[in-house]
Amino acid sequence: MRVSQQMLFNTYVSNMNRSLTDLVDSNIQAQTQKKVNRPSDDPVGMARILDHRETLATVKQYRDNIDTAKGWLSLSDTTLTQVSTIITRAKGLAEQGASGTITADNREQISYEARQLFQQLVSLANTEYEGKSIYAGHKVEENAFAEKLWMTTNDSNVSSRNFTITGSADKTIVVQFLDSGDIGGGADLDYRYSKDGGKTFTTKTLAAGNTSLDFDGVTMDFDLGTPAVNIPVQANAADNTNDASGTWMWVRPTAQYMGDDADGINVVGMNTNLNGPLNQAEGDFNKDVVVRIDNTTDLASQIEYSYSLDGGVSWVGGNVKPADGITSNAVLTIPGGTLTIHSNGGANALASGAQFLVHPDTAAMDVQIQENEFVRINDVGKDIFGGVYQQPGATGASVVFNNNSTYTGDGSSPTQNLLETMGNLVAFLETNNQSGVQECLESLNLSQKHVLTKAADVGGRENRLAVADQVLSSLELNEKDRISHIEDVDVGELMTKLSQQQIVYEAVLKSSSMIMKMNLLNYV
Repeated sequence: MRVSQQMLFNTYVSNMNRSLTDLVDSNIQAQTQKKVNRPSDDPVGMARILDHRETLATVKQYRDNIDTAKGWLSLSDTTLTQVSTIITRAKGLAEQGASGTITADNREQISYEARQLFQQLVSLANTEYEGKSIYAGHKVEENAFAEKLWMTTNDSNVSSRNFTITGSADKTIVVQFLDSGDIGGGADLDYRYSKDGGKTFTTKTLAAGNTSLDFDGVTMDFDLGTPAVNIPVQANAADNTNDASGTWMWVRPTAQYMGDDADGINVVGMNTNLNGPLNQAEGDFNKDVVVRIDNTTDLASQIEYSYSLDGGVSWVGGNVKPADGITSNAVLTIPGGTLTIHSNGGANALASGAQFLVHPDTAAMDVQIQENEFVRINDVGKDIFGGVYQQPGATGASVVFNNNSTYTGDGSSPTQNLLETMGNLVAFLETNNQSGVQECLESLNLSQKHVLTKAADVGGRENRLAVADQVLSSLELNEKDRISHIEDVDVGELMTKLSQQQIVYEAVLKSSSMIMKMNLLNYV
């Protein structure tokens, strides 16, 4: 076969291109320090690399979440520590004010610092992280607490009734009824109030049928409801705010919680006549549960039902409540607790297809720190600081934890409600009420213990974040090592390979040039 010049040229070019391609590929590996730069380099290896990179991206997101959670919880930890320090100072002031060796002027002097401590506590309860309130539940865009006026009284007939107060006051207003009767009743009632701690009083008359007391810029309106309030006759007309007889009221500062809570579990009936407030769920629910009745029956008979945890997309059936002969209610077991369906006045028929939605109130903000693992970063402020709170659907606010609006004078009703206790401490110091100040001491001890317990809970979540961060750090190093094993090049081996390929390419060029110079005419 004759070897033509074209055949020789094509062979030369093919050999040069192949050698040059190998050299360029090695050059790219030297520049990137990676032996897999495109899928064609190692299709199987590239698939594994992409899988590991996806895992690394997930780990990075988890670690970013942990950093955010650390910021929230670290700030909360610091805040609660400061709150405990303020309580310690408040206890010192209360001990001074409760002493019988100091004068009314001394208590008034102490009251100035006590009011400042109260305002500082409200400020701490409104702490924000990156512009988000950490104690307001989901309502992070607004303050958790708002200062307002509240009332403490020595008359349980008054404290058990609803009331509202509008206006503001720089100092506690002490009020005393001078007549007995019903607020809003058919007779006028005389009352008097003092805005300077009981030094001077102004007397006014509550007209028959009227329920609003006026204190020159502050109005207190009573919502009596059905029963009338019986105001005892004041036995001692002296200006003595330590006098336990008659009806006394202290209009003083407090703070109202403005966030949301996780207290209630709502039950809503759908496609059924058994929808009412008596239906209730009990347990620990972290998501909505839909319950569906699968047979037509009554509450006393066997009830077949299904439930859904994804809003009705999928159902878990085969659940049965055996017949028990009780027509007043039926208790169905569902994930997280139980659903109790009441007869609501004897209408105890259940139709197939009837549904009940169990909807828990939620206030927790959870961040994911690992697969299927979440940590709560916020808290419900009222469950830490107390104050007063108006529940959704309620007509008015009420005291958190327990009713601390009744002054007993004997310390028999201590409370862990910090903001209410501080409000009372301010009121009793400003009105020279020694026994009232003494009553606040035990409440301050309970409040501090409660705050420290909440701080321990925050610290526990911080420790959990630290452990999760260490686990993720190890996982991140492991994933990077596995990627490096597949992707990174051996530099020493690559340098040897580059030298060999350079020699090969130069040899191809030299031999090709030598052959190309050869011609039959050279031998004629």
